Amino acid sequence: MTRIDLHTHSAVSDGTDPVAQLVEKAAQLGLTTLALTDHDTFAGLDEAFAAGIEYGVQVVGGFEFSTQLGGVSVHLLGYGMDVNSVSLNAELSKNRAGRKDRIPAMLAKLAQLGMPIDSQILAEQVGDSPSVGRPHIADAMIKQGYIESRREAFEKYLGASGPAYVSRYSTPLTKAIDLIHQSAGVAVIAHPWSRETKPALDEQTLAWLVQEYQLDGIEVDHQDHDAQTRSELGKIAGRLGLLATGSSDYHGLGKTNHDLGCNTTAVEVFDELMARIADKH
Repeated sequence: MTRIDLHTHSAVSDGTDPVAQLVEKAAQLGLTTLALTDHDTFAGLDEAFAAGIEYGVQVVGGFEFSTQLGGVSVHLLGYGMDVNSVSLNAELSKNRAGRKDRIPAMLAKLAQLGMPIDSQILAEQVGDSPSVGRPHIADAMIKQGYIESRREAFEKYLGASGPAYVSRYSTPLTKAIDLIHQSAGVAVIAHPWSRETKPALDEQTLAWLVQEYQLDGIEVDHQDHDAQTRSELGKIAGRLGLLATGSSDYHGLGKTNHDLGCNTTAVEVFDELMARIADKH
């Protein structure tokens, strides 16, 4: 049976599984296809492709683009693009710099709140990741006993309304879609109706993104979407001609209730996604 998970994260960004271990786990769970979509980086893809050959899993090259639309954070999944694209890599580097540059200010705010973060402990959470982010701070907070989970860290301190939050640069969504297409990739909005993103991504806006920027798809089956949301998004995808994908958004121990393969993409949708990639190349 074909089982396809198109949204996963490794320790290269804010997941906890090393890349090869992630692919091996996918094989053990009966997944036939896996997309590695680490945040704002392609750094784990070569290792993922090699592991896919070793464990018999089809690995699709991808990433998750940090973007914003009208000041609202929107995550955009890119698949099959040329990872050597100069313009795309320059923008991803800008996003990663935005992540890293705000870390000192966030640590200062946490210290003022009585939660100083040990630099060595934070470094251990980051490891070799080129895409440093709030989840690494959350993991350091857990390690030091300030909170019990990433969810608690974001809900109480690190989220957009939290006392330790600091804003950063994110690529405008329309520019991000264009960059993915210019790099011969396919663009799919991740969990479009999770938390604060729903008002920014209503059907009218999605239709505009399809008409003006040729948005390819939306992630419909996701743990942040309840049954009614999935039904509504599926109907919108049908009306607008969007690919409707399903994925776990797996982060290893970094995110609960997102088990690898808990949501999957239909074979016919995946075949169309791959056909679009082939056409672009």
